[in-house]
Amino acid sequence: MDSEPLWRRAEREVFAGVGLELSDDDCRSTMGMRCDAVVALWYRRRPWPEVSPAEVQNRIEARVLTLMRTEGEAMPEVEHALDKVEGIGLELAVASSSSPQLIDGALERLGILSRFLARCSAFDERHGKPDPAVFLTAARCLGVEPRACLAFEDSPPGVQSARRAGMSVIAVPDPEHRHDLGFKEANLVLDTLLDLRPEHLHCLGDA
Repeated sequence: MDSEPLWRRAEREVFAGVGLELSDDDCRSTMGMRCDAVVALWYRRRPWPEVSPAEVQNRIEARVLTLMRTEGEAMPEVEHALDKVEGIGLELAVASSSSPQLIDGALERLGILSRFLARCSAFDERHGKPDPAVFLTAARCLGVEPRACLAFEDSPPGVQSARRAGMSVIAVPDPEHRHDLGFKEANLVLDTLLDLRPEHLHCLGDA
């Protein structure tokens, strides 16, 4: 799901409700981080009164879930990418910074929940991305070594997380972030998933 615009919208709305005005660029700077880490970061920098960070996190996630269920759309050509991956016999897992509820909400909205053998959330780990834990859990759930996995990522922390796990990475960044230095760690950077070709999937094990 093209969820980043929804996250930025929810974060700006909820943070504004506690007196913290954030720009889109402020929200982009924390892209790929776990929601509790984002809230903690802004609370350290610009603490607000009365409302707890945990409650702010709950409000953001609830708003994102509502937006996903009502407005969420697939990233361009996501079906193309899923077909290519499944077409060569690979199994799929999600390794996300989002909560389990948000992961399932997004996949259900797009009608692709059943295509993923495992759904792994960084909320179930001690640390979120860029820590590799969630990717290592996804590999275990698939029953394969991390070096035999290929991760698709759209954020620099996600790329770093997958690389630390020992995986190959294909990055598909938002056009506004295409030149972020964090994407240089990826094995391959594509403009869109439509550019994915079968030969790209054979870099497995080259991490």
